[in-house]
Amino acid sequence: MRVAVIDSGGANIGSVRYALDRLGVESVLTGDAQAIRSAERVILPGVGAAAFAMRRLRELGLIDTIRTLDKPLLGICLGMQLLFESSEEGDVECLGLIQGRVAKLPEAPGIRIPHMGWNRLEKVRESSLLDGVDDGAQCYFVHSYAAPVTVDCIAASTHGTRFAAMVQHGNVAGAQFHPERSGEVGAKLIENFVRTGGA
Repeated sequence: MRVAVIDSGGANIGSVRYALDRLGVESVLTGDAQAIRSAERVILPGVGAAAFAMRRLRELGLIDTIRTLDKPLLGICLGMQLLFESSEEGDVECLGLIQGRVAKLPEAPGIRIPHMGWNRLEKVRESSLLDGVDDGAQCYFVHSYAAPVTVDCIAASTHGTRFAAMVQHGNVAGAQFHPERSGEVGAKLIENFVRTGGA
């Protein structure tokens, strides 16, 4: 199994590749369209701002490559947000692979933004990506923006408001949290993605 990790410029790239290494999965960090298309699984990591990340993908000439990819694709953190139609962060058009607009988490008494730390997953619908992951399992989040809970949401979480923690639409999936920093639960999710691609 060969996994392409898209060189999106995110700070979590090294830890994503290390998580794959721990599972015995070969990965290649690449910004090359052909290498991405020839991989059996593709991961789009990301940390930072949506506008910067989209500009980076545009500079690499990867927008159409990602939009037309027929292999299983997993977006992580900002990488998941880029899968949506647009983001309120910088008012930027994103990849449009999943319907909806990413919005800033609302501030409320006792609710700290950015949302940083461990939080519960609430299963919304069945997916092979969640095989062996208990409802209520804890994962590690770091984000200020979040995607809405729609028909494509397979797991939600709540921090002041309810948001999509995991999404899946066809061969495209995303995790708002960091599976590479979420212990056994995160390792299981990555293993499931490599094993099944979400099918």
